[in-house]
Amino acid sequence: MLKSEKLEDIVQTALDHFYTRRLELFNKLDLKKLLKRKNPYLFRAMGIAEPRELVKALLSAYLSSSDEGIFGDAFFEPVAIAVGDGRKSITESVDFELKSGGTTRAYAVKSGLSVFNAQSRGRQIQAFEECRRRLPGRDFEAVVGYGYGNRTAPPKGKKNFREVSGQAFWEEISGDPDLYRKILALLGKKADEHLATYRKAYDEATNQFLADFQSQFATPEGLVDWDKLLAFNSGKKSPKQPPPPAKTKQRKGQ
Repeated sequence: MLKSEKLEDIVQTALDHFYTRRLELFNKLDLKKLLKRKNPYLFRAMGIAEPRELVKALLSAYLSSSDEGIFGDAFFEPVAIAVGDGRKSITESVDFELKSGGTTRAYAVKSGLSVFNAQSRGRQIQAFEECRRRLPGRDFEAVVGYGYGNRTAPPKGKKNFREVSGQAFWEEISGDPDLYRKILALLGKKADEHLATYRKAYDEATNQFLADFQSQFATPEGLVDWDKLLAFNSGKKSPKQPPPPAKTKQRKGQ
């Protein structure tokens, strides 16, 4: 079982990485690209009228959807590898491998429970098969571990992996039934160290987006110009004209 100081270092390092990745998102923000991907009908149905409301809704939707994926990669995966004392796998879509007696367990760590569609599930099955072939001569078990939730499911049909989540997952890889609580408590203790920097970046992004939006998609009265926004998002594009044929040079004497 991990000492509290060691666990604190693991959580701190992973949390630092998570916030570094979160802050990088602000450098990638582009108002027009974001407006192209979002549903103007939905925002209109929500009764949004002022640019600041729309900008905050846009940022919130973008950042929350990005945070879930980042947290799995930047926090859950490295914490799981560290507390389980596992070996990072060289197989794509498999995160780490643990030896338990004569069995090798290969884990793919996921943040949320709703990560698979038919295509991604097929890729995960293939990844575990590749990992199995790479580790011949040992008993092998494939596991998808979810950082939260209480799903447990055995392999079934073509699905070649077991699923485990939440408390059961963290206990399985660490031997500590209370680890899932300890991680949450440490997050509460450490998150405040990053909040001021993150809020400053968020406020700066909001103000920049608002200025850009008001200059392009606001009425003279300072409200959202829905006609202009809808035309930008969903208006019909003129077909591209083919380039004119290249002129051929006439030879002398012709």
